[in-house]
Amino acid sequence: MVRKKKKQSSRNKRTIFVIAILIIGCWKLATDLRSNEQTDTKAQTETSSSTSYDRDFGNLLDVKTNPSLASVEKRYTGMDLSFNPDCHIPNWVAWELTADETTGKEPRSDKFSADPDVVGCAETWDYSYSGYDRGHMAPAGDMKWDKQAMEETFFLTNICPQTKALNVGAWRTLEEKCRQWAREEGRIYIVCGPVIESKPIERIGDSRVWVPKRFFKVIIAPYATPPRGIAFIMPNDRVKGGMQQCVVSIDSVERLTGHDFFHTLPDYIENDVESQHKFSQWEYNKNRKKQNKN
Repeated sequence: MVRKKKKQSSRNKRTIFVIAILIIGCWKLATDLRSNEQTDTKAQTETSSSTSYDRDFGNLLDVKTNPSLASVEKRYTGMDLSFNPDCHIPNWVAWELTADETTGKEPRSDKFSADPDVVGCAETWDYSYSGYDRGHMAPAGDMKWDKQAMEETFFLTNICPQTKALNVGAWRTLEEKCRQWAREEGRIYIVCGPVIESKPIERIGDSRVWVPKRFFKVIIAPYATPPRGIAFIMPNDRVKGGMQQCVVSIDSVERLTGHDFFHTLPDYIENDVESQHKFSQWEYNKNRKKQNKN
């Protein structure tokens, strides 16, 4: 009877031992699986973070110009543009703006000049005593990262006649806002120019430079989550109510100007960003504060 109890006790110990081994094995397996999942998640996050700008969207500065307009395209150090030799102003100017480029130290050039390589380019004296500012399309403030890029913004191929009320008002405010957005997003793409309609306000100078009634600016952040787009149409005058009153969709600017912007984007992204027209989507800091309060 005692021997039977000993055998039973020994059998129980072996059973307990086997169960313990199984429990330990299952625990180790579960731990390894969790560890692998965490490693995979981390790797995916790191990969996504390090390659967020690696998506091939093609040349986002490539604009299909309205075929009814005269156009001479030229690529400069920091901007691409289509120049209209009939109107002596650009049809559009396009450039990329990164966060790093907003912190450049290159001083402002302020040396306006004609581009000798572009037929039909206006001359500096065309603007003299005209009552209009020489308004930058690609602003000098976006080219502080390079001396040549800065100087080239002062070629008159990048300039349009603007009223001082617009040039130092809402237009400048929007330029500053774009630099803020570039710092927050890391990289944005901008295209702007005059709306060349049937008739100008007037023509100025010996070259008969076209004075536009309106200007446009379209902006995308294609690497944002989700991608964002916004556009503005401003009168060549004081903007009542500020730049937010001028917000429209990129689609509406394309219909107005006849240009096709950001056509190298995948259709599902292009269709989405070009239909957006909400200024609040770009106000990250305000949105973050609201989220933190909630």
